[in-house]
Amino acid sequence: MNNAVAPSENKPTASPVPSPRLAALWKRGTDFFGCPLAIMAGAMTWVSERNLVAAISNAGGFGVLACGSMTPQLLDAEIKATQTLTKKPFGVNLITMHPQLLELVAVCAANNVSHVVLAGGIPPTEAIKQAKAFAKVICFAPAVVLAKRMVKNGADAIVIEGAEAGGHIGPVSTSVLAQEILPVVRDVPVFVAGGIGRGEAVVSYLEMGAAGVQMGTRFVCATESIAHPNFKKAFIRANARDAMPSVQFDKRFPVIPVRALQNDGTEEFMETQRRVVEKFTRGELDMTAAQLEIEHFWAGALRRAVIDGDVERGSLMAGQSVGMVTREEPVTSIMAELIQQAEAALTARN
Repeated sequence: MNNAVAPSENKPTASPVPSPRLAALWKRGTDFFGCPLAIMAGAMTWVSERNLVAAISNAGGFGVLACGSMTPQLLDAEIKATQTLTKKPFGVNLITMHPQLLELVAVCAANNVSHVVLAGGIPPTEAIKQAKAFAKVICFAPAVVLAKRMVKNGADAIVIEGAEAGGHIGPVSTSVLAQEILPVVRDVPVFVAGGIGRGEAVVSYLEMGAAGVQMGTRFVCATESIAHPNFKKAFIRANARDAMPSVQFDKRFPVIPVRALQNDGTEEFMETQRRVVEKFTRGELDMTAAQLEIEHFWAGALRRAVIDGDVERGSLMAGQSVGMVTREEPVTSIMAELIQQAEAALTARN
């Protein structure tokens, strides 16, 4: 997270007001978040920092800070900084493989964080237990069996994220996951993510039983986003087919695919995989350490693109909804457009 970059301060602004019909459709989600719009922001490393998170929460959605590889000290400072920009609810996303995961959970507790999102793998039961002592816990589930397991382990809500999403992805599409999971996971709210860029899609998943949605790519080019102008231009120029998943170098060493816009950094990732696999084969790294080394590559590559503007060698993580990102605009405008599209879709059903 680059805290030195600071666009203009985010002032609380009026959020779009959904109709009673839309409000009823996603009431379970808005009650869970404590905000008027059940639109949860995807946690994007380097992008989902204090300014964008506060802007999304101030606009009526649910902002989520991306902890990424931050230390407990840095996370503490980022949470406090976000709290100076918004008095609305927001969450904190923690990566389960972080070596200081429990310390990060403690930082969230000390700052009275209301929602903790545990992502990047199956969270340790101890992390869920400690987080539930002070917050609502949200976990990711790429399959029915894992969704049920997360609920059994204490998750208060589930996010199902399809392969259309940006960043780390699973193998199954959003529409298939929704059909598999929404009818059978009823005990907790379920939020749908992956490839969602318009209000009509939001309504369709709500009608299937979702409590709300998660959207990331759609907010990258928000005016309040600190992403470098070069990064935003790459998104605005891109089409859906430009966002491709990374290729696995060696089947003996499974690496979670990452969807991003293709560039020279894509080839560099292949070389990084080759180098890590060799170290793993020689016994210099165990599986966990090797996976962390891969993650460190992405953290560095993301920073080069998002903060430094190196869109040739940096990582341009993007979901397939990137083709629907056509301009830079304030978060309030993005939210208003989504609500307008959702309302039009509901009206057309009469």
